Amino acid sequence: MDADEWVESFARCIMCLLGIVGNNWLMFRSLPGSKSQLKTNDVLLLNLAVSNLITNYMVDLPDTISDFAKSWFLGLTYCRIFRFCADLSETSSIFSTLFISVFWNQKLVGSLKRGGAPIRLDNLRLVAALLGGSWMVAIVFSIPHLIFVSVDEGDEADCMDNFPSPMAHQVYDILYLSLANAIPIGGIVFASIQIVATLLQNQQRIKGTGAGPSTIYTGAHEGPVQQQPRVVVAPKAPAKGGSSGSSGQVRAAKSVVAVASVFLVCWLTHLLLRITSNVKTSVVVVEVASYIAASYTSIIPYIFLYGVKKLTCTCR
Repeated sequence: MDADEWVESFARCIMCLLGIVGNNWLMFRSLPGSKSQLKTNDVLLLNLAVSNLITNYMVDLPDTISDFAKSWFLGLTYCRIFRFCADLSETSSIFSTLFISVFWNQKLVGSLKRGGAPIRLDNLRLVAALLGGSWMVAIVFSIPHLIFVSVDEGDEADCMDNFPSPMAHQVYDILYLSLANAIPIGGIVFASIQIVATLLQNQQRIKGTGAGPSTIYTGAHEGPVQQQPRVVVAPKAPAKGGSSGSSGQVRAAKSVVAVASVFLVCWLTHLLLRITSNVKTSVVVVEVASYIAASYTSIIPYIFLYGVKKLTCTCR
Protein backbone atom coordinates (compact mmCIF):
# COMPACT_ATOMS: atom_id res chain seq x y z
CA MET A 1 0.00 0.00 0.00
CA ASP A 2 1.29 3.45 -0.88
CA ALA A 3 1.03 6.53 1.37
CA ASP A 4 -2.34 7.70 -0.02
CA GLU A 5 -3.93 4.29 0.47
CA TRP A 6 -2.60 4.11 4.03
CA VAL A 7 -4.09 7.53 4.80
CA GLU A 8 -7.47 6.51 3.35
CA SER A 9 -7.51 3.21 5.23
CA PHE A 10 -6.43 4.91 8.47
CA ALA A 11 -9.20 7.53 8.09
CA ARG A 12 -11.74 4.77 7.52
CA CYS A 13 -10.46 2.98 10.63
CA ILE A 14 -10.79 6.14 12.77
CA MET A 15 -14.35 6.78 11.56
CA CYS A 16 -15.29 3.16 12.23
CA LEU A 17 -13.86 3.32 15.76
CA LEU A 18 -15.59 6.62 16.53
CA GLY A 19 -18.88 5.22 15.24
CA ILE A 20 -18.64 2.04 17.31
CA VAL A 21 -17.79 3.94 20.52
CA GLY A 22 -20.33 6.73 19.98
CA ASN A 23 -23.28 4.57 18.98
CA ASN A 24 -22.65 2.02 21.76
CA TRP A 25 -22.49 4.93 24.18
CA LEU A 26 -25.74 6.38 22.83
CA MET A 27 -27.42 2.98 23.01
CA PHE A 28 -26.47 2.26 26.63
CA ARG A 29 -27.28 5.80 27.78
CA SER A 30 -30.71 5.52 26.14
CA LEU A 31 -31.63 2.26 27.89
CA PRO A 32 -34.24 2.89 30.62
CA GLY A 33 -33.62 1.82 34.19
CA SER A 34 -37.07 0.20 34.28
CA LYS A 35 -40.10 -0.22 32.06
CA SER A 36 -41.87 2.65 33.81
CA GLN A 37 -39.00 4.99 32.88
CA LEU A 38 -39.26 4.23 29.16
CA LYS A 39 -39.59 7.48 27.19
CA THR A 40 -40.36 8.14 23.55
CA ASN A 41 -37.14 10.06 22.93
CA ASP A 42 -35.05 7.25 24.42
CA VAL A 43 -36.77 4.71 22.15
CA LEU A 44 -36.02 6.85 19.08
CA LEU A 45 -32.38 7.36 20.06
CA LEU A 46 -32.02 3.67 20.86
CA ASN A 47 -33.39 2.73 17.44
CA LEU A 48 -31.00 5.18 15.76
CA ALA A 49 -28.04 3.75 17.68
CA VAL A 50 -28.95 0.17 16.72
CA SER A 51 -29.34 1.19 13.06
CA ASN A 52 -25.94 2.85 13.06
CA LEU A 53 -24.29 -0.06 14.88
CA ILE A 54 -25.41 -2.38 12.07
CA THR A 55 -23.48 -0.10 9.73
CA ASN A 56 -20.48 0.06 12.07
CA TYR A 57 -20.15 -3.67 12.72
CA MET A 58 -21.54 -5.27 9.57
CA VAL A 59 -20.48 -2.73 6.93
CA ASP A 60 -17.75 -0.33 8.04
CA LEU A 61 -15.65 -2.85 9.97
CA PRO A 62 -15.42 -5.51 7.22
CA ASP A 63 -14.98 -2.77 4.62
CA THR A 64 -12.05 -1.36 6.63
CA ILE A 65 -10.48 -4.81 6.91
CA SER A 66 -10.84 -5.36 3.16
CA ASP A 67 -9.17 -1.98 2.58
CA PHE A 68 -6.09 -3.16 4.45
CA ALA A 69 -6.25 -6.55 2.74
CA LYS A 70 -6.61 -4.81 -0.67
CA SER A 71 -9.31 -7.29 -1.75
CA TRP A 72 -12.65 -8.72 -0.74
CA PHE A 73 -11.70 -11.95 1.02
CA LEU A 74 -14.93 -12.69 2.90
CA GLY A 75 -16.61 -14.64 0.09
CA LEU A 76 -19.92 -14.37 -1.73
CA THR A 77 -22.08 -15.30 1.28
CA TYR A 78 -20.88 -12.43 3.39
CA CYS A 79 -20.97 -10.21 0.32
CA ARG A 80 -24.74 -10.73 0.28
CA ILE A 81 -24.99 -9.97 4.01
CA PHE A 82 -22.74 -6.93 3.56
CA ARG A 83 -24.86 -5.38 0.80
CA PHE A 84 -28.11 -6.25 2.62
CA CYS A 85 -26.99 -4.64 5.89
CA ALA A 86 -25.67 -1.53 4.11
CA ASP A 87 -29.07 -0.48 2.75
CA LEU A 88 -30.98 -1.86 5.77
CA SER A 89 -29.09 0.27 8.27
CA GLU A 90 -28.95 3.28 5.95
CA THR A 91 -32.73 3.32 5.45
CA SER A 92 -33.49 2.74 9.12
CA SER A 93 -31.06 5.47 10.17
CA ILE A 94 -32.66 7.98 7.79
CA PHE A 95 -36.18 7.25 9.06
CA SER A 96 -34.98 7.36 12.69
CA THR A 97 -33.53 10.82 12.09
CA LEU A 98 -36.83 11.88 10.51
CA PHE A 99 -38.88 10.68 13.50
CA ILE A 100 -36.50 12.36 15.98
CA SER A 101 -36.74 15.64 14.06
CA VAL A 102 -40.55 15.53 13.97
CA PHE A 103 -40.73 14.52 17.65
CA TRP A 104 -38.62 17.44 18.83
CA ASN A 105 -40.40 19.83 16.51
CA GLN A 106 -43.72 18.86 18.13
CA LYS A 107 -42.16 18.86 21.60
CA LEU A 108 -40.70 22.33 21.19
CA VAL A 109 -43.90 23.81 19.75
CA GLY A 110 -45.96 22.15 22.49
CA SER A 111 -43.67 23.53 25.19
CA LEU A 112 -43.05 27.07 23.95
CA LYS A 113 -46.27 27.85 22.08
CA ARG A 114 -48.95 25.74 23.76
CA GLY A 115 -47.77 25.74 27.36
CA GLY A 116 -46.51 22.16 27.43
CA ALA A 117 -49.53 20.61 25.74
CA PRO A 118 -49.20 16.89 24.97
CA ILE A 119 -47.97 15.98 21.51
CA ARG A 120 -49.15 13.26 19.17
CA LEU A 121 -45.77 11.57 18.69
CA ASP A 122 -45.15 11.26 22.44
CA ASN A 123 -46.90 7.90 22.36
CA LEU A 124 -44.93 4.68 22.69
CA ARG A 125 -47.42 2.58 20.71
CA LEU A 126 -47.48 5.04 17.82
CA VAL A 127 -43.69 5.30 17.79
CA ALA A 128 -43.36 1.51 17.90
CA ALA A 129 -45.70 1.22 14.90
CA LEU A 130 -43.77 3.88 12.96
CA LEU A 131 -40.41 2.27 13.72
CA GLY A 132 -41.77 -1.17 12.82
CA GLY A 133 -43.04 0.21 9.51
CA SER A 134 -39.67 1.84 8.77
CA TRP A 135 -37.86 -1.44 9.40
CA MET A 136 -40.25 -3.22 7.04
CA VAL A 137 -39.55 -0.63 4.32
CA ALA A 138 -35.82 -1.03 4.96
CA ILE A 139 -36.04 -4.82 4.67
CA VAL A 140 -38.04 -4.64 1.42
CA PHE A 141 -35.49 -2.35 -0.20
CA SER A 142 -32.58 -4.47 1.09
CA ILE A 143 -33.81 -7.87 -0.12
CA PRO A 144 -32.57 -7.37 -3.73
CA HIS A 145 -29.04 -7.09 -2.34
CA LEU A 146 -29.33 -10.63 -1.01
CA ILE A 147 -29.91 -11.85 -4.55
CA PHE A 148 -28.27 -9.57 -7.11
CA VAL A 149 -24.68 -9.39 -5.84
CA SER A 150 -21.38 -10.78 -6.97
CA VAL A 151 -17.69 -10.68 -6.13
CA ASP A 152 -15.67 -9.06 -8.89
CA GLU A 153 -12.68 -11.35 -9.37
CA GLY A 154 -10.25 -8.80 -10.75
CA ASP A 155 -6.84 -7.69 -9.54
CA GLU A 156 -8.53 -6.52 -6.37
CA ALA A 157 -11.66 -8.56 -5.63
CA ASP A 158 -14.61 -6.40 -4.63
CA CYS A 159 -18.18 -6.99 -3.43
CA MET A 160 -20.66 -5.24 -5.73
CA ASP A 161 -24.27 -5.24 -6.94
CA ASN A 162 -25.03 -7.30 -10.02
CA PHE A 163 -28.61 -6.67 -11.16
CA PRO A 164 -29.98 -8.64 -14.16
CA SER A 165 -29.85 -5.53 -16.36
CA PRO A 166 -28.88 -1.84 -16.15
CA MET A 167 -32.57 -0.95 -16.50
CA ALA A 168 -33.50 -3.06 -13.48
CA HIS A 169 -30.74 -1.40 -11.47
CA GLN A 170 -31.92 2.07 -12.47
CA VAL A 171 -35.57 1.31 -11.60
CA TYR A 172 -34.50 0.03 -8.19
CA ASP A 173 -32.32 3.07 -7.52
CA ILE A 174 -35.05 5.50 -8.58
CA LEU A 175 -37.57 3.90 -6.22
CA TYR A 176 -35.06 3.60 -3.38
CA LEU A 177 -33.63 7.10 -3.68
CA SER A 178 -37.06 8.72 -3.95
CA LEU A 179 -39.02 6.77 -1.31
CA ALA A 180 -36.27 5.99 1.23
CA ASN A 181 -34.08 9.06 0.74
CA ALA A 182 -35.70 12.09 -0.90
CA ILE A 183 -39.04 11.99 0.96
CA PRO A 184 -37.52 11.49 4.46
CA ILE A 185 -34.88 14.14 3.73
CA GLY A 186 -37.68 16.57 2.78
CA GLY A 187 -39.43 15.82 6.08
CA ILE A 188 -36.22 16.41 8.04
CA VAL A 189 -35.66 19.74 6.28
CA PHE A 190 -39.25 20.85 6.97
CA ALA A 191 -39.12 19.86 10.66
CA SER A 192 -35.71 21.51 11.12
CA ILE A 193 -36.90 24.78 9.56
CA GLN A 194 -39.89 24.80 11.92
CA ILE A 195 -37.61 24.14 14.91
CA VAL A 196 -35.34 27.04 13.95
CA ALA A 197 -38.33 29.35 13.37
CA THR A 198 -39.82 28.43 16.76
CA LEU A 199 -36.51 29.02 18.55
CA LEU A 200 -36.08 32.43 16.88
CA GLN A 201 -39.66 33.47 17.72
CA ASN A 202 -39.20 32.42 21.33
CA GLN A 203 -35.92 34.33 21.57
CA GLN A 204 -37.55 37.48 20.18
CA ARG A 205 -40.46 37.12 22.61
CA ILE A 206 -38.09 36.79 25.57
CA LYS A 207 -36.19 39.91 24.49
CA GLY A 208 -39.45 41.82 24.07
CA THR A 209 -40.85 40.91 27.50
CA GLY A 210 -37.64 40.79 29.49
CA ALA A 211 -36.18 44.27 29.10
CA GLY A 212 -35.26 44.42 32.76
CA PRO A 213 -36.56 44.19 36.34
CA SER A 214 -39.79 45.98 37.11
CA THR A 215 -39.85 48.84 39.63
CA ILE A 216 -42.62 49.15 42.16
CA TYR A 217 -43.22 52.41 44.04
CA THR A 218 -44.76 51.90 47.46
CA GLY A 219 -45.32 55.60 48.14
CA ALA A 220 -43.83 58.07 50.68
CA HIS A 221 -44.06 57.88 54.46
CA GLU A 222 -46.40 60.35 56.05
CA GLY A 223 -44.99 62.45 58.80
CA PRO A 224 -43.48 65.77 59.72
CA VAL A 225 -40.32 64.91 57.79
CA GLN A 226 -40.73 64.39 54.02
CA GLN A 227 -39.05 61.15 53.00
CA GLN A 228 -38.22 59.89 49.57
CA PRO A 229 -40.47 57.17 48.20
CA ARG A 230 -39.27 53.66 48.93
CA VAL A 231 -38.44 51.68 45.85
CA VAL A 232 -38.67 47.93 45.77
CA VAL A 233 -37.02 46.17 42.86
CA ALA A 234 -38.99 43.08 41.97
CA PRO A 235 -37.09 40.22 40.43
CA LYS A 236 -37.82 39.65 36.80
CA ALA A 237 -40.28 36.82 36.34
CA PRO A 238 -39.00 33.92 34.30
CA ALA A 239 -40.21 33.91 30.73
CA LYS A 240 -42.75 31.34 29.75
CA GLY A 241 -40.97 28.20 28.71
CA GLY A 242 -37.82 29.26 30.56
CA SER A 243 -37.94 26.53 33.18
CA SER A 244 -35.24 23.92 33.42
CA GLY A 245 -37.42 21.45 31.54
CA SER A 246 -38.02 23.85 28.67
CA SER A 247 -34.36 24.86 28.55
CA GLY A 248 -33.49 21.18 28.27
CA GLN A 249 -35.97 20.84 25.42
CA VAL A 250 -34.45 23.85 23.67
CA ARG A 251 -30.98 22.33 24.07
CA ALA A 252 -32.17 19.02 22.66
CA ALA A 253 -33.98 20.77 19.79
CA LYS A 254 -30.80 22.65 18.92
CA SER A 255 -28.91 19.36 18.82
CA VAL A 256 -31.56 18.01 16.42
CA VAL A 257 -30.95 21.02 14.14
CA ALA A 258 -27.20 20.37 14.33
CA VAL A 259 -27.74 16.71 13.45
CA ALA A 260 -30.08 17.69 10.61
CA SER A 261 -27.40 20.02 9.23
CA VAL A 262 -24.78 17.26 9.29
CA PHE A 263 -27.36 14.88 7.89
CA LEU A 264 -28.19 17.13 4.95
CA VAL A 265 -24.55 17.75 4.09
CA CYS A 266 -23.73 14.04 4.22
CA TRP A 267 -26.84 12.51 2.68
CA LEU A 268 -27.49 15.07 -0.02
CA THR A 269 -23.89 14.58 -1.15
CA HIS A 270 -24.34 10.83 -0.83
CA LEU A 271 -27.58 11.03 -2.82
CA LEU A 272 -25.98 13.06 -5.62
CA LEU A 273 -23.03 10.68 -5.79
CA ARG A 274 -25.33 7.67 -6.08
CA ILE A 275 -27.26 9.35 -8.87
CA THR A 276 -23.97 10.19 -10.59
CA SER A 277 -22.76 6.61 -10.29
CA ASN A 278 -25.96 5.44 -12.02
CA VAL A 279 -25.26 7.73 -14.96
CA LYS A 280 -21.62 6.75 -15.17
CA THR A 281 -20.19 3.95 -13.06
CA SER A 282 -17.14 5.09 -11.13
CA VAL A 283 -15.27 3.23 -8.39
CA VAL A 284 -14.03 6.55 -6.97
CA VAL A 285 -17.56 7.96 -6.70
CA VAL A 286 -18.83 4.83 -4.94
CA GLU A 287 -15.87 4.96 -2.54
CA VAL A 288 -16.45 8.62 -1.70
CA ALA A 289 -20.16 7.93 -1.12
CA SER A 290 -19.30 5.17 1.35
CA TYR A 291 -16.90 7.47 3.23
CA ILE A 292 -19.60 10.14 3.54
CA ALA A 293 -22.10 7.62 4.89
CA ALA A 294 -19.53 6.39 7.41
CA SER A 295 -18.77 9.94 8.56
CA TYR A 296 -22.46 10.52 9.37
CA THR A 297 -22.77 7.49 11.65
CA SER A 298 -19.54 8.46 13.46
CA ILE A 299 -20.54 12.09 14.19
CA ILE A 300 -24.23 12.22 15.11
CA PRO A 301 -24.21 10.04 18.27
CA TYR A 302 -21.96 12.56 20.02
CA ILE A 303 -24.20 15.49 18.99
CA PHE A 304 -27.27 13.72 20.39
CA LEU A 305 -25.44 12.72 23.57
CA TYR A 306 -24.50 16.36 24.12
CA GLY A 307 -28.01 17.59 23.27
CA VAL A 308 -29.76 15.33 25.81
CA LYS A 309 -27.00 15.82 28.42
CA LYS A 310 -25.81 12.22 28.33
CA LEU A 311 -22.30 12.85 27.05
CA THR A 312 -20.88 12.36 30.53
CA CYS A 313 -21.02 9.11 32.43
CA THR A 314 -22.37 9.33 35.97
CA CYS A 315 -20.71 6.36 37.60
CA ARG A 316 -21.12 5.77 41.31
